[in-house]
Amino acid sequence: MKALYGQQNSPGEEMTFVFQERENLPPTRDHDVKVQVRACALSWMDTKLLSEIKLKKELVPVGREISGVVLEVGSKVTFFQPDDEVVGILPLDSEESGVCEVILVHEHYLVHKPQKVCWAEAAGTLRDGLRAYTALHYLSQVSPGTSVLVLDGASPFGTIAIQLAQHRGAKVISTAHSLEDKQYLERLRPTGARVVDVSHGKMDVAESCLEETGGLGVDIVLDAGVRLYSAEDEPTSKSQLLPHKHDIITLLGVGGHWITMENNLQLDPPDSHSLFLKGATVSFLNDEIWNLSSVQQGKYLDIL
Repeated sequence: MKALYGQQNSPGEEMTFVFQERENLPPTRDHDVKVQVRACALSWMDTKLLSEIKLKKELVPVGREISGVVLEVGSKVTFFQPDDEVVGILPLDSEESGVCEVILVHEHYLVHKPQKVCWAEAAGTLRDGLRAYTALHYLSQVSPGTSVLVLDGASPFGTIAIQLAQHRGAKVISTAHSLEDKQYLERLRPTGARVVDVSHGKMDVAESCLEETGGLGVDIVLDAGVRLYSAEDEPTSKSQLLPHKHDIITLLGVGGHWITMENNLQLDPPDSHSLFLKGATVSFLNDEIWNLSSVQQGKYLDIL
């Protein structure tokens, strides 16, 4: 039985992927669930985060979002029985690779898979669904009537965030990075309040959002990264389609929530003062927080 791992010999070096031949799995422990993997999503591996929390290893398991069938359960497992269909995200410190036929997972990282959801969709939507739910329900309080701006709405994360926000009765504005993205977003049902096409750089996101909200600003902003500098100072390799941080602060309403995935966000004193005047908050979206504290395990399972 083979499993896929990533190998990075030195910082900055491109990662290589290797298949490791595995012997038989160790005996199933009390709370372990033996799962036959039916589908696995290949998400980006944050080796920098692993290094920062002292989990850096020579071989990093590849594929953490899995769906499959329970083969065997430990003596103290209460949530599952053999033949149950399950889905889950392997923890950061897991030695198991999701790209393997059979793996052992602690029962607290799995939930039952809905029958009507296929294996691939269950594994493929889990990470972005967790991220979107965390942003809209824990880092902000989306509710009927609130206005939500989802940047790069045609991305997997953006699509799920739009649907979750609309399900709660929010008014959703989204940005599109191409004509194809714009057409895709306009075909979503129910349709959002507005799609702002930023592909040519002619559309002002802040102006469009203020116009859509009658000048009041947006209650919740979910970004997909932001530009920290002006166009002249920004490296040309970076996407110029991302909004500038000043644009987001401008379009944010009083008491608004800015949920950012920019881990190196730099706010200058004038930026902080503008946020202070609006009573707005900035929250950092890191979906790995659920696996970094066992105290949050109940909330985490509830989201899954």
